[in-house]
Amino acid sequence: MGQVFEITMQNLRSISQRLGSSIVLVVGVAGVVAVLVAVLSIARGFERTLSVVGSEDNVVVLRSGASSELNSGLSGEQADIIQQAPGLLQVNGQPLASAELYTMVDLRKKTTGTTANVPMRGISPNGVALRDGFQLLDGRMFEPGRKELIVGRGALDQFDDLVVGTTLALGQERWDVVGSFSGQGGSIESELWADAAVVQGAFRRGNNYASVYARLSYIDALAEFKDVLTADPRLSVTVEREAEFFAEQSGALSGFVSGIGYVIAILMALGAIFGALNTMYSAVSDRTREIATLRALGFSRFAIVVSVLVEAMLLALLGGLLGAGIAYVLFNGFTVSTLNFTSFTQVVFDFAITRDLLLQGVLLALLIGLFGGLTPALRAARMPIATALRT
Repeated sequence: MGQVFEITMQNLRSISQRLGSSIVLVVGVAGVVAVLVAVLSIARGFERTLSVVGSEDNVVVLRSGASSELNSGLSGEQADIIQQAPGLLQVNGQPLASAELYTMVDLRKKTTGTTANVPMRGISPNGVALRDGFQLLDGRMFEPGRKELIVGRGALDQFDDLVVGTTLALGQERWDVVGSFSGQGGSIESELWADAAVVQGAFRRGNNYASVYARLSYIDALAEFKDVLTADPRLSVTVEREAEFFAEQSGALSGFVSGIGYVIAILMALGAIFGALNTMYSAVSDRTREIATLRALGFSRFAIVVSVLVEAMLLALLGGLLGAGIAYVLFNGFTVSTLNFTSFTQVVFDFAITRDLLLQGVLLALLIGLFGGLTPALRAARMPIATALRT
């Protein structure tokens, strides 16, 4: 180990003599790590946005076979049956439940000027009470029976004409924007909310809903509540905890983005490995006589191999830390909106660069350094001493 330390320090001191190739390696690895971390932060941010809204105490009831609220349908009678089922929390003798209508409207994005599908939710009186993170930021709550709506903070930031006090033409009606709200960064911040009965009339939905949200009387009451609903011949529904429902909603997009991110990172990493090979081969070639001299003085092949690997991995580590830092500064908290593949509506979310993503980036950098330095290290150790001294 003493030999390894001495040769490694000598290698590091000589980096200034081949600064250009070393910088190429560092920058190449930094680019790979920055891209990987930035792309994966999209998936992390999307998952976090949908998971914030979910609660283990709340349940979501949809029509059987529906993959999202957009393609679910429940009649008013069915919604009443669901809300009266046992197992739900009672407040002032009434179940804490909300029959809701989910649709989408076209709004123009601020950044691109293109139109996008924005979710609009019609909620019942208990809809706000079921969202623990709800907070009114500006204006007031909409009044039942009036064509008024409140907008989520994310939608307000990303789309035009949602400022409190403006009037929107949605469907066949005009709506007054009377307030804005937050939901602890959850997906409800991407939505427009209005009175469910008014939304039914404006979009010609009759007495129909998309879903029923409800709160269980205790966390293990799900089985009782679900058994009653699935056994009722008047219903054909699926019942899920709210947290599980929103986790499923994020699965398609986050899986797709993560897959794309890893593919891009692997392709770029291959290029970075070739860059590392060139850098380390150059370093070994420049120091052929020096390495032969060390071998002649009794330094082991093992020490030569490890010293070259350590140099390559330290340069790659520097690039990994640089790339991770760049990604964090530029992208963490960056707000965008994208199409949720499950509901086909826009979701506003922030890029989330988490600790595990930074760790993945640094580990990838070390792997690039390891594979990029291994072959040159073996070549340095296998050079015949006499031949190398004559080079």
